[in-house]
Amino acid sequence: ATLLHMAAPLIGYLLVIPLVYFFFRRTWRELDVESMDHQRKALATGEIDRRPLVLFVITAVVLTLQWYYDRDFYVAHVRPFLREVEQDPTLLPWGLGEHVSMRLYGELYGLSWWTFTRLLGYTVIPFALWKIFFPKDSLLDMGLRTRGFLSHAWIYLLCLGVVIPAVFAVAQNPDFGNYYPFYKKCSRSWLDLILWESMYVAQFFGLEMFFRGFWLNGLRRSMGSSAIFAMCVPYCMIHFGKPYLETCGAVVAGIALGSLSMRTKSIYSGFLVHVTVAILMDTLAISQAGGLPTQW
Repeated sequence: ATLLHMAAPLIGYLLVIPLVYFFFRRTWRELDVESMDHQRKALATGEIDRRPLVLFVITAVVLTLQWYYDRDFYVAHVRPFLREVEQDPTLLPWGLGEHVSMRLYGELYGLSWWTFTRLLGYTVIPFALWKIFFPKDSLLDMGLRTRGFLSHAWIYLLCLGVVIPAVFAVAQNPDFGNYYPFYKKCSRSWLDLILWESMYVAQFFGLEMFFRGFWLNGLRRSMGSSAIFAMCVPYCMIHFGKPYLETCGAVVAGIALGSLSMRTKSIYSGFLVHVTVAILMDTLAISQAGGLPTQW
């Protein structure tokens, strides 16, 4: 049974990756042609392409900061401060301290810090540094333009048709209900659920901005389609600790969402796919555990 569980993703790769290749092979070739033209011109002028250097170093710094200043930093510094505020609300301005309750929302505060570190690391730090190193680049070209979004909506629906059945299959795994949702008290009230899902959606937007926007568009001309496959390595690794099948699925998802972003030159279709799947997974887990909230 263990061997079958280990081998299941490999069998899935043999079935799914050829379909991804068939669907996106033309996109990959166009990216490689664009990259070859860019490199040829750079070599002819004697220039050195600094984009891979800058982007890979920024990625290493961001992921390192997120690892070391996430949970442990919150427990050592932020949580003790919130406990002090609970005892003395005047420590926060504008009466905010009156609303701090570690007993009721201590777990949610921890997840709020997690969301903050993700948004800071995935958006503010890399985009600000990129603008410093490459001031002539428009940040909107990092997949943030909305032009043409509706014309590619059919791809979003096609992706959902593929991944939603997979989500229901994964939801049958015992690890699924134990892991999701991250906020275990979100079924306590609609307020808990809305606050949590809002933070969850926000960090997914930051994640898509980083991996499918910053990463791919920063390396588009330097590496061509290889940027997609390089991106899948750190993208898979940030899933370590999640259920095994989901982490393995991140490889295929990374290739598919990355190719979709490159094809549409936009992160929004991939973001909608990601968020739809994430909210569905939370909903299924909550339903299995006892149902949605019954009070505001």
